[in-house]
Amino acid sequence: MPHKVNPIDFENAEGNLGVANALWTHFSQKLPISRLQRDLTDSTVLRCLGMAAGHTLIAHDSLLKAISKIDVNSRAAEAELDLNWAVLSEAVQTVMRKHNIGNAYERIKEVTRGREFDKAAYFDLVAKISSEIGPEDTERLLALSPASYLGYAPFLASRACL
Repeated sequence: MPHKVNPIDFENAEGNLGVANALWTHFSQKLPISRLQRDLTDSTVLRCLGMAAGHTLIAHDSLLKAISKIDVNSRAAEAELDLNWAVLSEAVQTVMRKHNIGNAYERIKEVTRGREFDKAAYFDLVAKISSEIGPEDTERLLALSPASYLGYAPFLASRACL
């Protein structure tokens, strides 16, 4: 089937990471503990460090190779996002909490869970809470779309690189 990608590179990455993680776990449990007199097991274990590093590198290369074969269907992703305005419920809930509005989670759950929550429903929700959150936050929420909302992700990603 031409539309499917052979997952062999992902499978190779998974297998090599499994072996590497098992070795790294063993090292972390074994090496910090010594039995003192004539404990020669460390030298045997230390000889395997290269093997663990090798499996890690092979997994990394396999993963990069697999990811390079993926072709994202941007139109389908954008269409899917446009059908899921409930993504923005996190933003609404955060703004409600900022204004100390009680039961924010429950109120959002009530209007989003188990029912269609499209663009019109989102705008209705923002309109209903606008008197509680003020005009500035109302405008901020109305300017959002599922495709533009990133939430706290950029901050967290910048912190992860430190």
